Amino acid sequence: MRKPDLKGFIEPDSPAARLLAALDVARLPRHVAIIMDGNGRWARQRHLPRVAGHRAGIQAVREAVETSARLGLEVLTLYAFSRENWKRPEDEIATLMEILKEYLALELPTLMEHDIRFQVIGRLEDLDPSVQAALRQGMAFTETNRGLLFNIALSYSGRSEITAAAAAAHAFLCRPENAERQLDEDLLASFLYTGGQPDPDLLIRTSGELRVSNFLLWQIAYAEIWVSRVLWPDFTRRDLLEALVDYQRRERRYGAVDSGMPVDEDPAPAVRPLP
Repeated sequence: MRKPDLKGFIEPDSPAARLLAALDVARLPRHVAIIMDGNGRWARQRHLPRVAGHRAGIQAVREAVETSARLGLEVLTLYAFSRENWKRPEDEIATLMEILKEYLALELPTLMEHDIRFQVIGRLEDLDPSVQAALRQGMAFTETNRGLLFNIALSYSGRSEITAAAAAAHAFLCRPENAERQLDEDLLASFLYTGGQPDPDLLIRTSGELRVSNFLLWQIAYAEIWVSRVLWPDFTRRDLLEALVDYQRRERRYGAVDSGMPVDEDPAPAVRPLP
């Protein structure tokens, strides 16, 4: 894990600063995954078109990425567009893709400044050629960076990912030179989009929904889950820090028995209450 870069990061004496002070940077999760939800509701509450919520959500993406990089996390994965989202109106999808291209064009200097490597997981081939070109350019531009790995999930489906990985593993095992190999969890995992990456330690979902929505189904087997009722455009670094502090209050046992370690008597709730 990289050394945190917190100089001038958060305003002193702010709520975020107090959360940061409570955080043990030596025990941060290696991989945080976020289901970004609530853009449409955010817009509807303001009597705005849905796309206004998507545009407003860019600032939350910016804060989550920069905060993760400054803290020294290894991987951040954001769920931006599922395969099921292709059922949405064509004009909304087109606007979403334009916002994505705009984000990349504007944020590439920041990604380089913070040594962030950008990667797409999902069916890149489903996207419009102009979007594919922008994404491939962003991945190529940042491929030598060695800081945070920033995954963005586009045209993504957890079930499809596992199915494709199983097919690839089968093809691999059918080669004569691999006749002695056996299918096991490590081999199958190596064919996932996230092959070679640590599995998420913490899964965050915004907007209060209590479901995983076909996201990283294999990888989140032992992830801690933290749900916020905050809608994604309103999600700030304070909310991310709150999730990280809550994560550190938990004892991760991976199926083993309770170690008897003391825990806080009044831990923060896994679902953030409404204000």
